[in-house]
Amino acid sequence: MNNLALVLDSQGKYEEAEEIHRQTLALRDSVLGKKHPDTLTSMNNLALVLDSQGKYEEAEEIHRQTLALRDSVLGKKHPDTLTSMNNLAVVLRSQGKYEEAEEIHRQTLALSESVLGKKHPDTLASMNNLALVLDSQGKYEEAERIYRQELALSELELGKKHPSTLASMNNLALVLRSQGKYEEAEGIHRQELALSESVLGKKHPSTLTSMNNLALELSNQGKYEEAEEIHRQTLALRDSVLGKKHPDTLASMNNLALVLNSQGKYEEAERIYRQELALSESVLGKKHPSTLTSMNNLALVLRSQGKYEEAEGIHR
Repeated sequence: MNNLALVLDSQGKYEEAEEIHRQTLALRDSVLGKKHPDTLTSMNNLALVLDSQGKYEEAEEIHRQTLALRDSVLGKKHPDTLTSMNNLAVVLRSQGKYEEAEEIHRQTLALSESVLGKKHPDTLASMNNLALVLDSQGKYEEAERIYRQELALSELELGKKHPSTLASMNNLALVLRSQGKYEEAEGIHRQELALSESVLGKKHPSTLTSMNNLALELSNQGKYEEAEEIHRQTLALRDSVLGKKHPDTLASMNNLALVLNSQGKYEEAERIYRQELALSESVLGKKHPSTLTSMNNLALVLRSQGKYEEAEGIHR
């Protein structure tokens, strides 16, 4: 049951995944008890799928409960406890609770280094997550420094072509973009995309993420035509590989519409925004952050066309 729910989660079928995780948790609780490691795993997985749907408050509450139980049952230094610390910090970041998230990520990193060592993959993941929350707060210089350290360690320990190393390259490029270091960011995105295609294949979700991020970088530099072309390719591939309703496909629709809007191609942008908004409402719900972003973007393109009344209504 747990594994089925995990694979549904990977496909963006969050509602069904959530339902099965809730059933699994209830059964494990009654059969194995509240403190059994498998029960705690179910709590963690339920919280993760809630996070994916933007149900942050409930996800945070469950992550806090899971962390407290793992701390008491397994100890502060157990890898599962460190995972719970990390996941709690991630959901706090999603809610903009950056200071607490940063504090927990720093604690997790310190514990990971002492328990697992500086070069362990989980320690590298902790470095990455700390840099992400620093990036979210505009602490770009420290974030960049940590990303560069983590990338160097990943290349050394895991190799240049390991998926985690490629993810590190992507994140470094993103924080460089945030600082206006566009040329270096674009160069890293192109390297990472080439490696992803050779290692994982053109249709792998991680490769498609790399394509998307390169296109975003090009768009930031005003290279709209190439950005549009890559967004169209990414959308077509995500549609065929992940399906029309997968959150990543919806993100590609949004990004394509954004670059069309930037070029004054308002009618096509509006059409895509409307399709994406309808899908987001049905898949993620009316209150999900991504759905709200879609509403905002649709209103902006309506305004660009002088459709002020409808734009105002949607903004409200």
